[in-house]
Amino acid sequence: MRSLLLTTALMLPLPVWAQDAALILGMERYEQLDRVNRADDLLGATDRFDALGFDVFSRANSRVAAAKDLASAFQQSVGDADRLVVALSGHFVTDGTRTWLLTAEASEPDLFSVDDAGLAIDSLLAVLGARPGQAVLLLGAADPDDLDMDDSALSSGIGALDIPQGVTVIRTTPQMASTVLSRELTEPEAVIGRRLLSNPSLFVDGYLPANWALMPGEVIVETPDPTPTGPTEADLNAEAALWDRTTAADTVVAYRNYVARYPTGRFVDDAEQQIEAILAEPNRAARLVEEALGLDRNARRTVQSQLTLLNYNTRGVDGIFGPGSRGAITNWQQSNGFPQTSYLSRDQINLLDAQASRRQAEIEAEEARERAQAEALDRSYWGETGGVGDEPGFRAYLARYPDGLFANIAKARLAEIEDRRRGAAEAADRAAWSIADSQDDIAGYQEYLAAYPSGVFSGQALAQITALSEPRISDAQVAQSRGEESNLRLSGVRAQLLELRLRDLGYNPGRLDGVIDGNTRNAIVAYQEAEGLTATGYVDRATAVGLMTGSISITVPGR
Repeated sequence: MRSLLLTTALMLPLPVWAQDAALILGMERYEQLDRVNRADDLLGATDRFDALGFDVFSRANSRVAAAKDLASAFQQSVGDADRLVVALSGHFVTDGTRTWLLTAEASEPDLFSVDDAGLAIDSLLAVLGARPGQAVLLLGAADPDDLDMDDSALSSGIGALDIPQGVTVIRTTPQMASTVLSRELTEPEAVIGRRLLSNPSLFVDGYLPANWALMPGEVIVETPDPTPTGPTEADLNAEAALWDRTTAADTVVAYRNYVARYPTGRFVDDAEQQIEAILAEPNRAARLVEEALGLDRNARRTVQSQLTLLNYNTRGVDGIFGPGSRGAITNWQQSNGFPQTSYLSRDQINLLDAQASRRQAEIEAEEARERAQAEALDRSYWGETGGVGDEPGFRAYLARYPDGLFANIAKARLAEIEDRRRGAAEAADRAAWSIADSQDDIAGYQEYLAAYPSGVFSGQALAQITALSEPRISDAQVAQSRGEESNLRLSGVRAQLLELRLRDLGYNPGRLDGVIDGNTRNAIVAYQEAEGLTATGYVDRATAVGLMTGSISITVPGR
Protein backbone atom coordinates (compact mmCIF):
# COMPACT_ATOMS: atom_id res chain seq x y z
CA MET A 1 0.00 0.00 0.00
CA ARG A 2 1.03 3.64 -0.39
CA SER A 3 0.03 6.61 1.74
CA LEU A 4 0.05 10.34 1.02
CA LEU A 5 2.38 12.70 2.95
CA LEU A 6 0.92 16.21 2.76
CA THR A 7 3.29 19.11 3.33
CA THR A 8 1.02 21.96 2.22
CA ALA A 9 -2.44 23.09 3.19
CA LEU A 10 -3.77 22.12 -0.23
CA MET A 11 -4.10 18.35 -0.68
CA LEU A 12 -5.09 16.92 -4.05
CA PRO A 13 -5.18 13.27 -5.10
CA LEU A 14 -2.19 12.49 -7.28
CA PRO A 15 -1.10 9.42 -9.19
CA VAL A 16 1.37 7.09 -7.56
CA TRP A 17 4.85 8.56 -8.07
CA ALA A 18 7.98 6.67 -8.71
CA GLN A 19 10.46 6.84 -5.82
CA ASP A 20 13.37 9.25 -6.26
CA ALA A 21 16.91 8.09 -5.38
CA ALA A 22 19.65 9.28 -3.03
CA LEU A 23 23.17 7.94 -2.43
CA ILE A 24 24.65 9.04 0.91
CA LEU A 25 28.17 7.98 1.99
CA GLY A 26 29.93 9.45 5.02
CA MET A 27 33.56 8.43 5.66
CA GLU A 28 34.51 9.56 9.16
CA ARG A 29 36.50 6.58 10.47
CA TYR A 30 39.39 5.48 8.29
CA GLU A 31 41.41 2.39 9.10
CA GLN A 32 44.77 3.88 8.10
CA LEU A 33 44.14 7.61 7.51
CA ASP A 34 43.26 10.52 9.78
CA ARG A 35 39.68 10.66 11.03
CA VAL A 36 37.35 13.15 9.29
CA ASN A 37 35.23 14.66 12.04
CA ARG A 38 31.47 14.88 11.39
CA ALA A 39 31.78 13.21 7.98
CA ASP A 40 29.18 10.55 8.78
CA ASP A 41 26.68 13.16 10.04
CA LEU A 42 25.30 13.07 6.48
CA LEU A 43 23.40 9.92 7.37
CA GLY A 44 21.25 11.92 9.78
CA ALA A 45 19.25 13.09 6.72
CA THR A 46 18.19 9.58 5.60
CA ASP A 47 14.87 9.79 7.48
CA ARG A 48 14.05 13.04 5.73
CA PHE A 49 14.76 11.46 2.35
CA ASP A 50 12.62 8.46 3.31
CA ALA A 51 9.78 10.81 4.18
CA LEU A 52 10.17 12.53 0.82
CA GLY A 53 9.72 9.24 -1.00
CA PHE A 54 13.36 8.65 -1.91
CA ASP A 55 14.92 5.27 -2.32
CA VAL A 56 17.96 5.83 -0.10
CA PHE A 57 21.30 4.01 -0.48
CA SER A 58 23.43 5.00 2.50
CA ARG A 59 26.32 3.74 4.55
CA ALA A 60 28.81 5.17 7.02
CA ASN A 61 32.50 4.28 6.81
CA SER A 62 32.03 1.71 4.06
CA ARG A 63 34.83 -0.06 2.27
CA VAL A 64 35.32 0.24 -1.44
CA ALA A 65 33.44 -2.89 -2.40
CA ALA A 66 30.36 -1.92 -0.39
CA ALA A 67 30.52 1.67 -1.64
CA LYS A 68 30.64 0.55 -5.25
CA ASP A 69 27.77 -1.88 -4.64
CA LEU A 70 25.65 0.97 -3.25
CA ALA A 71 26.61 3.21 -6.18
CA SER A 72 25.62 0.45 -8.60
CA ALA A 73 22.26 -0.01 -6.86
CA PHE A 74 21.74 3.76 -6.99
CA GLN A 75 22.45 3.75 -10.73
CA GLN A 76 19.90 0.99 -11.30
CA SER A 77 17.18 3.04 -9.58
CA VAL A 78 17.73 6.09 -11.81
CA GLY A 79 15.31 4.89 -14.52
CA ASP A 80 12.25 5.31 -12.27
CA ALA A 81 13.41 8.42 -10.40
CA ASP A 82 12.63 12.07 -11.05
CA ARG A 83 15.12 13.50 -8.55
CA LEU A 84 18.67 12.35 -7.83
CA VAL A 85 20.81 13.37 -4.87
CA VAL A 86 24.36 12.17 -4.17
CA ALA A 87 25.97 13.30 -0.89
CA LEU A 88 29.57 12.29 -0.14
CA SER A 89 31.81 13.31 2.75
CA GLY A 90 35.40 12.33 3.72
CA HIS A 91 38.89 12.38 2.18
CA PHE A 92 39.04 13.22 -1.54
CA VAL A 93 42.02 12.89 -3.91
CA THR A 94 42.47 14.06 -7.48
CA ASP A 95 44.83 13.77 -10.43
CA GLY A 96 43.70 17.21 -11.60
CA THR A 97 40.92 16.09 -13.93
CA ARG A 98 39.45 13.15 -12.00
CA THR A 99 38.43 12.98 -8.34
CA TRP A 100 37.82 10.02 -5.98
CA LEU A 101 36.24 9.68 -2.53
CA LEU A 102 38.57 7.45 -0.49
CA THR A 103 36.78 4.63 1.33
CA ALA A 104 37.41 3.28 4.83
CA GLU A 105 40.25 0.86 4.07
CA ALA A 106 42.25 3.29 1.91
CA SER A 107 45.80 4.19 2.85
CA GLU A 108 47.46 6.83 0.66
CA PRO A 109 47.00 5.45 -2.87
CA ASP A 110 48.89 6.33 -6.00
CA LEU A 111 47.59 6.91 -9.50
CA PHE A 112 47.43 3.19 -10.29
CA SER A 113 45.79 1.97 -7.08
CA VAL A 114 43.27 4.71 -6.36
CA ASP A 115 40.44 2.92 -8.22
CA ASP A 116 40.81 0.05 -5.73
CA ALA A 117 40.54 2.42 -2.75
CA GLY A 118 37.94 4.98 -3.78
CA LEU A 119 34.73 5.87 -5.58
CA ALA A 120 35.11 7.85 -8.84
CA ILE A 121 33.21 11.15 -8.79
CA ASP A 122 33.12 11.49 -12.59
CA SER A 123 31.15 8.19 -12.79
CA LEU A 124 28.56 9.56 -10.37
CA LEU A 125 28.33 12.79 -12.36
CA ALA A 126 27.58 10.73 -15.47
CA VAL A 127 24.68 9.08 -13.61
CA LEU A 128 23.36 12.42 -12.32
CA GLY A 129 23.42 13.83 -15.85
CA ALA A 130 20.37 11.68 -16.63
CA ARG A 131 18.11 14.10 -14.66
CA PRO A 132 19.05 17.65 -15.66
CA GLY A 133 17.57 20.29 -13.38
CA GLN A 134 16.76 17.69 -10.71
CA ALA A 135 20.20 16.27 -9.82
CA VAL A 136 22.51 17.38 -7.00
CA LEU A 137 26.03 16.35 -6.04
CA LEU A 138 26.98 17.47 -2.48
CA LEU A 139 30.64 17.05 -1.49
CA GLY A 140 31.89 17.55 2.08
CA ALA A 141 35.70 17.50 1.74
CA ALA A 142 38.21 17.06 4.55
CA ASP A 143 41.09 19.48 4.98
CA PRO A 144 43.58 18.72 2.15
CA ASP A 145 46.47 19.15 4.59
CA ASP A 146 45.37 15.98 6.37
CA LEU A 147 46.77 13.83 3.56
CA ASP A 148 50.37 13.56 2.35
CA MET A 149 50.28 12.47 -1.29
CA ASP A 150 53.95 13.02 -2.18
CA ASP A 151 55.26 10.91 -5.11
CA SER A 152 51.79 9.46 -5.81
CA ALA A 153 50.88 11.64 -8.86
CA LEU A 154 47.77 12.57 -6.84
CA SER A 155 46.91 15.47 -4.57
CA SER A 156 44.41 15.75 -1.76
CA GLY A 157 41.12 17.57 -2.29
CA ILE A 158 38.66 17.93 -5.16
CA GLY A 159 39.96 18.61 -8.66
CA ALA A 160 38.30 20.13 -11.70
CA LEU A 161 34.90 18.52 -12.35
CA ASP A 162 33.30 17.99 -15.77
CA ILE A 163 29.75 18.85 -14.70
CA PRO A 164 26.98 17.62 -17.05
CA GLN A 165 24.30 20.04 -18.20
CA GLY A 166 21.63 20.58 -15.54
CA VAL A 167 23.58 19.05 -12.61
CA THR A 168 24.14 21.11 -9.43
CA VAL A 169 27.46 20.59 -7.59
CA ILE A 170 27.91 21.91 -4.04
CA ARG A 171 31.28 21.79 -2.32
CA THR A 172 31.80 22.57 1.37
CA THR A 173 33.11 21.15 4.65
CA PRO A 174 31.83 17.86 6.13
CA GLN A 175 29.94 19.66 8.92
CA MET A 176 28.30 22.17 6.58
CA ALA A 177 27.44 19.39 4.12
CA SER A 178 25.39 17.55 6.76
CA THR A 179 23.65 20.83 7.67
CA VAL A 180 22.69 21.64 4.07
CA LEU A 181 21.52 18.09 3.42
CA SER A 182 19.26 18.08 6.51
CA ARG A 183 17.83 21.54 5.79
CA GLU A 184 17.75 23.22 2.37
CA LEU A 185 18.11 20.10 0.22
CA THR A 186 15.36 18.14 2.04
CA GLU A 187 12.95 20.98 2.74
CA PRO A 188 9.66 20.25 0.90
CA GLU A 189 8.56 22.75 -1.73
CA ALA A 190 11.34 25.17 -0.73
CA VAL A 191 12.83 27.66 -3.20
CA ILE A 192 16.50 27.18 -2.41
CA GLY A 193 18.48 28.55 -5.33
CA ARG A 194 18.97 32.01 -3.88
CA ARG A 195 19.61 30.60 -0.38
CA LEU A 196 22.37 28.32 -1.62
CA LEU A 197 24.01 31.09 -3.65
CA SER A 198 24.06 33.45 -0.67
CA ASN A 199 25.70 30.97 1.75
CA PRO A 200 29.41 31.94 1.95
CA SER A 201 30.35 28.45 3.18
CA LEU A 202 29.19 26.82 -0.05
CA PHE A 203 30.88 26.69 -3.45
CA VAL A 204 28.15 26.01 -6.04
CA ASP A 205 28.82 25.11 -9.68
CA GLY A 206 26.60 23.98 -12.53
CA TYR A 207 22.84 24.38 -12.63
CA LEU A 208 21.37 26.72 -9.99
CA PRO A 209 18.64 29.23 -10.97
CA ALA A 210 17.70 31.67 -8.21
CA ASN A 211 14.08 30.36 -8.02
CA TRP A 212 15.09 26.68 -8.04
CA ALA A 213 12.97 24.31 -5.94
CA LEU A 214 14.17 20.73 -5.66
CA MET A 215 11.73 18.90 -3.41
CA PRO A 216 7.99 18.48 -4.02
CA GLY A 217 5.28 19.81 -1.78
CA GLU A 218 3.46 16.51 -1.41
CA VAL A 219 4.73 12.97 -1.71
CA ILE A 220 3.15 9.57 -2.06
CA VAL A 221 5.17 6.86 -0.36
CA GLU A 222 4.58 3.20 0.16
CA THR A 223 3.02 2.23 3.46
CA PRO A 224 5.00 -0.53 5.17
CA ASP A 225 3.45 -3.95 4.95
CA PRO A 226 1.75 -4.67 8.30
CA THR A 227 3.30 -8.09 8.23
CA PRO A 228 5.88 -8.27 11.05
CA THR A 229 9.35 -7.54 9.80
CA GLY A 230 12.81 -8.04 11.24
CA PRO A 231 15.14 -10.96 11.63
CA THR A 232 13.73 -14.28 12.70
CA GLU A 233 15.22 -16.41 15.44
CA ALA A 234 16.88 -18.52 12.77
CA ASP A 235 18.38 -15.37 11.21
CA LEU A 236 19.75 -14.26 14.58
CA ASN A 237 21.21 -17.70 15.26
CA ALA A 238 22.83 -17.77 11.82
CA GLU A 239 24.35 -14.32 12.38
CA ALA A 240 25.64 -15.35 15.82
CA ALA A 241 27.19 -18.51 14.40
CA LEU A 242 28.93 -16.51 11.66
CA TRP A 243 30.18 -14.03 14.26
CA ASP A 244 31.60 -16.87 16.35
CA ARG A 245 33.46 -18.20 13.32
CA THR A 246 34.63 -14.68 12.51
CA THR A 247 36.07 -13.98 15.96
CA ALA A 248 37.71 -17.42 16.01
CA ALA A 249 39.47 -16.61 12.71
CA ASP A 250 40.21 -13.04 13.90
CA THR A 251 41.37 -11.83 10.48
CA VAL A 252 40.55 -8.80 8.35
CA VAL A 253 39.05 -11.04 5.67
CA ALA A 254 36.79 -12.78 8.18
CA TYR A 255 35.53 -9.53 9.67
CA ARG A 256 34.94 -8.03 6.20
CA ASN A 257 33.00 -11.13 5.16
CA TYR A 258 30.79 -10.69 8.21
CA VAL A 259 30.15 -7.01 7.39
CA ALA A 260 29.38 -7.86 3.76
CA ARG A 261 26.91 -10.54 4.88
CA TYR A 262 25.32 -8.43 7.62
CA PRO A 263 25.93 -4.74 6.75
CA THR A 264 23.51 -3.66 9.52
CA GLY A 265 24.21 -6.58 11.82
CA ARG A 266 24.51 -6.54 15.58
CA PHE A 267 28.31 -6.83 15.53
CA VAL A 268 29.17 -4.44 12.68
CA ASP A 269 30.74 -1.85 14.98
CA ASP A 270 32.79 -4.53 16.73
CA ALA A 271 33.89 -5.91 13.37
CA GLU A 272 34.99 -2.50 12.13
CA GLN A 273 36.93 -1.85 15.35
CA GLN A 274 38.71 -5.19 15.02
CA ILE A 275 39.56 -4.49 11.39
CA GLU A 276 40.99 -1.11 12.39
CA ALA A 277 43.04 -2.70 15.19
CA ILE A 278 44.41 -5.45 12.94
CA LEU A 279 45.38 -3.04 10.16
CA ALA A 280 47.02 -0.70 12.67
CA GLU A 281 49.15 -3.65 13.91
CA PRO A 282 50.17 -5.80 10.91
CA ASN A 283 51.58 -8.59 13.10
CA ARG A 284 48.72 -8.68 15.57
CA ALA A 285 47.82 -12.30 14.89
CA ALA A 286 51.41 -13.40 15.45
CA ARG A 287 51.58 -11.38 18.68
CA LEU A 288 48.43 -13.05 19.98
CA VAL A 289 49.86 -16.48 19.13
CA GLU A 290 53.04 -15.74 21.12
CA GLU A 291 51.07 -14.29 24.03
CA ALA A 292 48.97 -17.46 24.16
CA LEU A 293 52.17 -19.44 24.80
CA GLY A 294 52.54 -17.71 28.17
CA LEU A 295 56.34 -17.52 28.02
CA ASP A 296 57.70 -16.63 31.45
CA ARG A 297 60.95 -14.76 32.00
CA ASN A 298 63.08 -17.91 32.19
CA ALA A 299 61.61 -19.17 28.92
CA ARG A 300 62.41 -15.83 27.30
CA ARG A 301 65.98 -15.98 28.62
CA THR A 302 66.29 -19.42 27.05
CA VAL A 303 65.11 -18.05 23.69
CA GLN A 304 67.57 -15.14 23.94
CA SER A 305 70.44 -17.50 24.82
CA GLN A 306 69.59 -19.77 21.89
CA LEU A 307 69.43 -16.86 19.44
CA THR A 308 72.75 -15.55 20.74
CA LEU A 309 74.28 -19.03 20.34
CA LEU A 310 73.13 -18.98 16.70
CA ASN A 311 74.80 -15.54 16.21
CA TYR A 312 71.60 -13.44 16.34
CA ASN A 313 72.37 -10.52 18.63
CA THR A 314 69.59 -9.93 21.19
CA ARG A 315 71.58 -7.19 22.98
CA GLY A 316 71.44 -9.03 26.27
CA VAL A 317 69.90 -12.05 27.98
CA ASP A 318 67.50 -10.53 30.49
CA GLY A 319 64.19 -12.27 29.82
CA ILE A 320 62.69 -9.12 28.29
CA PHE A 321 61.81 -9.11 24.60
CA GLY A 322 62.81 -5.55 23.71
CA PRO A 323 63.85 -4.11 20.33
CA GLY A 324 67.09 -6.10 20.33
CA SER A 325 65.35 -9.42 20.90
CA ARG A 326 62.57 -8.63 18.41
CA GLY A 327 65.17 -7.74 15.79
CA ALA A 328 67.04 -10.99 16.43
CA ILE A 329 63.81 -12.99 16.13
CA THR A 330 62.97 -11.21 12.87
CA ASN A 331 66.40 -12.00 11.41
CA TRP A 332 66.12 -15.64 12.51
CA GLN A 333 62.66 -15.90 10.92
CA GLN A 334 64.00 -14.45 7.67
CA SER A 335 66.86 -16.97 7.61
CA ASN A 336 64.45 -19.83 8.17
CA GLY A 337 61.74 -18.85 5.70
CA PHE A 338 59.12 -17.68 8.22
CA PRO A 339 57.05 -14.48 7.97
CA GLN A 340 59.10 -11.74 9.62
CA THR A 341 56.68 -10.85 12.41
CA SER A 342 59.21 -10.71 15.31
CA TYR A 343 56.82 -12.95 17.30
CA LEU A 344 57.33 -16.66 17.89
CA SER A 345 54.99 -19.61 17.55
CA ARG A 346 55.34 -22.96 19.32
CA ASP A 347 56.67 -24.61 16.15
CA GLN A 348 59.27 -21.85 15.73
CA ILE A 349 60.38 -22.19 19.36
CA ASN A 350 60.77 -25.95 18.90
CA LEU A 351 62.84 -25.42 15.74
CA LEU A 352 64.96 -22.77 17.46
CA ASP A 353 65.59 -25.15 20.36
CA ALA A 354 66.64 -27.93 17.98
CA GLN A 355 68.98 -25.63 16.06
CA ALA A 356 70.53 -24.31 19.28
CA SER A 357 71.02 -27.85 20.65
CA ARG A 358 72.72 -28.92 17.46
CA ARG A 359 74.92 -25.84 17.44
CA GLN A 360 75.86 -26.41 21.10
CA ALA A 361 76.87 -29.98 20.29
CA GLU A 362 78.94 -28.74 17.34
CA ILE A 363 80.67 -26.17 19.54
CA GLU A 364 81.44 -28.74 22.22
CA ALA A 365 82.84 -31.16 19.65
CA GLU A 366 84.93 -28.41 18.11
CA GLU A 367 86.21 -27.35 21.53
CA ALA A 368 87.13 -30.97 22.33
CA ARG A 369 89.12 -31.24 19.09
CA GLU A 370 90.86 -27.95 19.80
CA ARG A 371 91.71 -29.06 23.33
CA ALA A 372 93.17 -32.35 22.08
CA GLN A 373 95.29 -30.53 19.49
CA ALA A 374 96.43 -27.96 22.06
CA GLU A 375 97.36 -30.68 24.56
CA ALA A 376 99.37 -32.55 21.93
CA LEU A 377 101.32 -29.39 21.07
CA ASP A 378 101.78 -28.68 24.78
CA ARG A 379 103.23 -32.13 25.48
CA SER A 380 105.50 -31.96 22.46
CA TYR A 381 106.86 -28.57 23.47
CA TRP A 382 107.45 -29.78 27.04
CA GLY A 383 109.51 -32.66 25.75
CA GLU A 384 111.77 -30.23 23.89
CA THR A 385 112.09 -27.68 26.71
CA GLY A 386 111.08 -28.39 30.29
CA GLY A 387 111.49 -32.11 29.86
CA VAL A 388 115.24 -31.62 29.56
CA GLY A 389 115.24 -30.54 33.21
CA ASP A 390 117.28 -27.33 33.15
CA GLU A 391 116.43 -23.75 33.93
CA PRO A 392 116.36 -22.43 30.32
CA GLY A 393 114.00 -25.23 29.34
CA PHE A 394 111.62 -24.48 32.21
CA ARG A 395 111.58 -20.77 31.40
CA ALA A 396 111.05 -21.35 27.68
CA TYR A 397 108.07 -23.63 28.41
CA LEU A 398 106.43 -21.12 30.78
CA ALA A 399 106.93 -18.29 28.29
CA ARG A 400 104.73 -20.14 25.76
CA TYR A 401 102.44 -22.06 28.10
CA PRO A 402 102.11 -20.06 31.35
CA ASP A 403 99.01 -22.16 32.22
CA GLY A 404 100.01 -25.30 30.34
CA LEU A 405 99.75 -28.93 31.39
CA PHE A 406 103.23 -28.84 32.95
CA ALA A 407 103.24 -25.23 34.19
CA ASN A 408 103.06 -26.24 37.86
CA ILE A 409 106.00 -28.64 37.47
CA ALA A 410 108.09 -26.00 35.68
CA LYS A 411 107.30 -23.35 38.31
CA ALA A 412 108.18 -25.73 41.16
CA ARG A 413 111.50 -26.70 39.57
CA LEU A 414 112.39 -23.04 38.97
CA ALA A 415 111.54 -22.25 42.58
CA GLU A 416 113.96 -24.95 43.74
CA ILE A 417 116.68 -23.59 41.45
CA GLU A 418 116.14 -20.05 42.70
CA ASP A 419 116.14 -21.20 46.33
CA ARG A 420 119.51 -22.85 45.81
CA ARG A 421 120.80 -19.78 44.02
CA ARG A 422 119.67 -17.50 46.81
CA GLY A 423 121.33 -19.74 49.40
CA ALA A 424 124.62 -19.72 47.52
CA ALA A 425 124.39 -15.94 47.02
CA GLU A 426 123.78 -15.34 50.73
CA ALA A 427 126.74 -17.55 51.68
CA ALA A 428 129.03 -15.67 49.28
CA ASP A 429 127.71 -12.34 50.62
CA ARG A 430 128.51 -13.30 54.22
CA ALA A 431 131.97 -14.56 53.28
CA ALA A 432 132.81 -11.30 51.50
CA TRP A 433 131.58 -9.26 54.47
CA SER A 434 133.66 -11.34 56.84
CA ILE A 435 136.77 -10.46 54.85
CA ALA A 436 135.91 -6.73 54.71
CA ASP A 437 135.06 -6.62 58.39
CA SER A 438 138.27 -8.28 59.41
CA GLN A 439 140.27 -5.90 57.18
CA ASP A 440 138.35 -2.89 58.60
CA ASP A 441 139.52 -0.24 56.17
CA ILE A 442 137.89 1.89 53.51
CA ALA A 443 139.33 -0.14 50.63
CA GLY A 444 137.94 -3.40 52.04
CA TYR A 445 134.47 -1.99 52.55
CA GLN A 446 134.43 -0.42 49.07
CA GLU A 447 135.45 -3.75 47.55
CA TYR A 448 132.52 -5.43 49.33
CA LEU A 449 130.06 -2.79 48.05
CA ALA A 450 131.33 -3.16 44.47
CA ALA A 451 130.59 -6.89 44.60
CA TYR A 452 127.34 -6.62 46.60
CA PRO A 453 125.79 -3.14 46.15
CA SER A 454 122.50 -4.42 47.63
CA GLY A 455 124.07 -7.01 49.89
CA VAL A 456 122.94 -7.93 53.38
CA PHE A 457 125.74 -5.81 54.93
CA SER A 458 125.75 -2.92 52.44
CA GLY A 459 124.39 -0.48 55.03
CA GLN A 460 127.04 -1.39 57.56
CA ALA A 461 129.78 -1.04 54.90
CA LEU A 462 128.62 2.49 54.04
CA ALA A 463 128.55 3.48 57.71
CA GLN A 464 132.07 2.18 58.26
CA ILE A 465 133.39 4.03 55.23
CA THR A 466 131.86 7.27 56.56
CA ALA A 467 133.34 6.74 59.97
CA LEU A 468 136.78 5.94 58.62
CA SER A 469 136.71 8.99 56.35
CA GLU A 470 136.22 11.45 59.21
CA PRO A 471 139.42 13.15 60.59
CA ARG A 472 140.63 11.86 63.98
CA ILE A 473 141.97 14.17 66.75
CA SER A 474 143.85 12.68 69.66
CA ASP A 475 143.39 13.61 73.26
CA ALA A 476 146.98 14.85 73.35
CA GLN A 477 146.21 17.33 70.56
CA VAL A 478 143.13 18.59 72.38
CA ALA A 479 145.17 18.96 75.64
CA GLN A 480 147.91 20.84 73.85
CA SER A 481 145.43 23.23 72.18
CA ARG A 482 143.69 23.82 75.46
CA GLY A 483 147.04 24.70 77.14
CA GLU A 484 147.99 27.08 74.35
CA GLU A 485 144.61 28.85 74.62
CA SER A 486 145.09 29.17 78.39
CA ASN A 487 148.35 31.00 77.80
CA LEU A 488 146.49 33.54 75.64
CA ARG A 489 144.34 34.60 78.62
CA LEU A 490 141.16 35.00 76.55
CA SER A 491 138.66 36.58 78.87
CA GLY A 492 136.60 39.68 79.10
CA VAL A 493 137.34 42.11 76.30
CA ARG A 494 139.74 39.75 74.56
CA ALA A 495 137.14 36.97 74.42
CA GLN A 496 134.58 39.47 73.14
CA LEU A 497 137.00 40.64 70.42
CA LEU A 498 137.50 36.98 69.47
CA GLU A 499 133.75 36.49 69.10
CA LEU A 500 133.52 39.66 67.02
CA ARG A 501 136.34 38.47 64.73
CA LEU A 502 134.66 35.06 64.22
CA ARG A 503 131.41 36.76 63.38
CA ASP A 504 133.07 39.08 60.87
CA LEU A 505 134.60 36.05 59.18
CA GLY A 506 131.14 34.48 58.77
CA TYR A 507 131.04 32.14 61.72
CA ASN A 508 128.33 32.28 64.39
CA PRO A 509 129.83 32.49 67.92
CA GLY A 510 126.50 33.20 69.57
CA ARG A 511 126.11 36.25 71.82
CA LEU A 512 129.00 38.71 71.85
CA ASP A 513 129.26 38.62 75.63
CA GLY A 514 132.94 37.81 76.22
CA VAL A 515 132.06 34.30 77.38
CA ILE A 516 133.54 31.41 75.39
CA ASP A 517 130.65 28.92 75.43
CA GLY A 518 129.51 26.06 73.22
CA ASN A 519 128.49 28.38 70.35
CA THR A 520 131.91 29.97 70.44
CA ARG A 521 133.63 26.55 70.42
CA ASN A 522 131.55 25.49 67.38
CA ALA A 523 132.51 28.65 65.54
CA ILE A 524 136.20 27.99 66.34
CA VAL A 525 135.89 24.40 65.01
CA ALA A 526 134.24 25.63 61.82
CA TYR A 527 137.02 28.15 61.30
CA GLN A 528 139.71 25.55 61.96
CA GLU A 529 138.18 23.05 59.51
CA ALA A 530 137.88 25.75 56.86
CA GLU A 531 141.53 26.75 57.32
CA GLY A 532 142.83 23.15 57.43
CA LEU A 533 143.84 23.43 61.09
CA THR A 534 143.40 20.77 63.73
CA ALA A 535 139.79 21.24 64.73
CA THR A 536 140.03 21.01 68.53
CA GLY A 537 137.72 23.93 69.26
CA TYR A 538 140.47 25.71 71.23
CA VAL A 539 142.46 28.76 70.12
CA ASP A 540 145.88 27.20 69.84
CA ARG A 541 148.98 28.99 68.53
CA ALA A 542 148.19 28.30 64.81
CA THR A 543 144.56 29.42 65.23
CA ALA A 544 145.62 32.60 67.05
CA VAL A 545 148.06 33.49 64.26
CA GLY A 546 145.31 33.05 61.68
CA LEU A 547 142.92 35.26 63.58
CA MET A 548 145.46 38.06 64.25
CA THR A 549 144.28 41.29 62.64
CA GLY A 550 144.39 44.97 63.43
CA SER A 551 141.07 44.67 65.30
CA ILE A 552 142.14 42.01 67.72
CA SER A 553 145.29 41.99 69.81
CA ILE A 554 146.29 38.54 70.95
CA THR A 555 149.81 38.21 72.27
CA VAL A 556 151.21 34.92 71.21
CA PRO A 557 153.99 33.85 73.62
CA GLY A 558 157.31 33.25 71.94
CA ARG A 559 156.61 35.61 69.02
